[in-house]
Amino acid sequence: MSDLSGADTERSFVIGQRAIELMRAYGSSANPHSYAVWYTYVSGQQPLLNEAVKRLTSAHGGLDDARVEGLYDTYIQGRRFVAETERASSSMLSELEHVMEMLDAALGSTVRYGAELQAFSQDIAAPAVNRARLREIVSSLVVTTRDVTANNRTLEARMRESRDEIRSLHETLEAVRVESLTDPLTGIGNRKHFEDVLRKTVDQATMTRGSAGLIVLDIDHFKRFNDQYGHLTGDQVLRLVALTMREMVATACTIARFGGEEFGIVLPGATREQALALAERIRAGVMGRELVKRSSGESLGRVTVSVGVAIHRGGDTAVSLLERADQCMFAAKRGGRNRVVDDAAGNLTEVA
Repeated sequence: MSDLSGADTERSFVIGQRAIELMRAYGSSANPHSYAVWYTYVSGQQPLLNEAVKRLTSAHGGLDDARVEGLYDTYIQGRRFVAETERASSSMLSELEHVMEMLDAALGSTVRYGAELQAFSQDIAAPAVNRARLREIVSSLVVTTRDVTANNRTLEARMRESRDEIRSLHETLEAVRVESLTDPLTGIGNRKHFEDVLRKTVDQATMTRGSAGLIVLDIDHFKRFNDQYGHLTGDQVLRLVALTMREMVATACTIARFGGEEFGIVLPGATREQALALAERIRAGVMGRELVKRSSGESLGRVTVSVGVAIHRGGDTAVSLLERADQCMFAAKRGGRNRVVDDAAGNLTEVA
């Protein structure tokens, strides 16, 4: 037993060391999610993850933080949510089976009680019944009624417990569902939620020939914040941007963090004018907030974002709309950052 444990420990060290080497080789940040992705890759536990890693590294020459987060959400975090959902669903099915068993028992008890009442009725109607026999029948009927009443009370209590248990399991499933679609750092949607909503919004706009917009924004010089002030300050920057978006975006729209420092806003039914106006409000709103280091109260300056806006066109897919918004965002970066660029008339038109 000890030899097997020692062999497993040694193998874990070897896998961990190789994972760290690959993190360095492919430019992934040294964070827990990155380590989990590369450790899983080296261990070979998830062939689909390995295929995705090979495809991405072949196409891009490395794995940046955004792609690592996408892999983590899809193949590692996602599997945990699936397991939790399966456990809760199994418990709910078991509880429902228990309820059905209780209902069957109650039905059987009711049928038996009905049969006994029928027998009592026949006994009472018999011409030869006397007072003593009538007393026996009534006494027996009282006892039977008490038993049925007690059984019904027990059944009612059990049904109430099962109702509460099923309600709790339903709440657990809903919490798991929400958590699986939420970015834990900022509290807004994650990449999976963003991609699902974007696909549905584009499909709806295509089917109805309606409008839809997409805003993509990226934090300017985010790496500098991390390098100069540390990852905790970087996390504070991400939360600040997410908070600004939540305050300014209507509930009908979907906001999400779908990359390391990249955010998206899906705008069903939005016109170009509406999308541009919102993008500009968010850009100005982020810049208008001063970042303060919590531990010392030191001012760390102001955060700015570069924003790309794309509007749905005939023939668009979720991928093509996202690519166009990304192109606009990168054009904003090239144009000096802290600005909004949209895809008007097929050209990248800057909005000061």
